[in-house]
Amino acid sequence: MNQTTAKDFRILAIAPSAKGFGFVVMEGQKTIVECGRRKADGDKNAQSVAKTKKLLNFYRPGVLVLQDVEAKGSRRAPRIKTLNRQIKGLAQKHKIEVKLISGKQLRSLLLGNPRGTKQEMAEMLAKQFPDELASRLPPKRKLWKSEDSRMDIFDAMALAVVFRMREK
Repeated sequence: MNQTTAKDFRILAIAPSAKGFGFVVMEGQKTIVECGRRKADGDKNAQSVAKTKKLLNFYRPGVLVLQDVEAKGSRRAPRIKTLNRQIKGLAQKHKIEVKLISGKQLRSLLLGNPRGTKQEMAEMLAKQFPDELASRLPPKRKLWKSEDSRMDIFDAMALAVVFRMREK
């Protein structure tokens, strides 16, 4: 089942990070098929691309949504930018449409504030999807701690939700 109707086709949103990537597979406006994260060690880009390929083959999405790491103001690491291009190329080889959304667009559309935080987005999404996300919501990050790896799932969910909002 690759696509049902124009509004209800399957999307895959992927949010690469330092330790792997978060992903969300969504059908319709609010049906979450699966969400989670995949870890990558060693050659992180090669492993992430291989795991992305498995997701593309298994779920056969109509569109892949990624963060626009080349957007003005984006401060993503060079490795993440390279990985984003590799994932985009993989999707294009599979003839899957790719949509890019900047971090500023995510915060503006979800929170109404381009200066909102990832924690605010995660809390809002956990309320919107309590069954799938509430138990995965990490505690607010302390300044001296690194970001919780579960935040990757919320980054991917934000991409999926904003994509749906823009498609309406």
